[in-house]
Amino acid sequence: MDLMGMMGKLKETQQKIEDTKKRLDTVLIDEQSTDGLLKVTLTANRKIKSITIDDSLLEDKEQLEDYIILVLNKAIEKATKTNEAELDAVAKMDMPMIPGMDNLFK
Repeated sequence: MDLMGMMGKLKETQQKIEDTKKRLDTVLIDEQSTDGLLKVTLTANRKIKSITIDDSLLEDKEQLEDYIILVLNKAIEKATKTNEAELDAVAKMDMPMIPGMDNLFK
């Protein structure tokens, strides 16, 4: 492939990655505590959309803080895996093989 063709393919891939990032704003990740008392929803771009807290957790501040940390970390981990898988798929599918540029879009 010639240099101009590679540059065109690179621009096309960049646009597809940007489109994928926008779409990931609509992909929702739900996570909850094992007992269902705290629920979190965030996008695959790791933006929090909602937090639902059962009234029973409001009686113990320390327990609530622990729940929030645990559930948010699990949700962020899921969202990150989804985000990376989607972006990697687009980059690998369309990206011309240029040595040393495999981390360009992360």
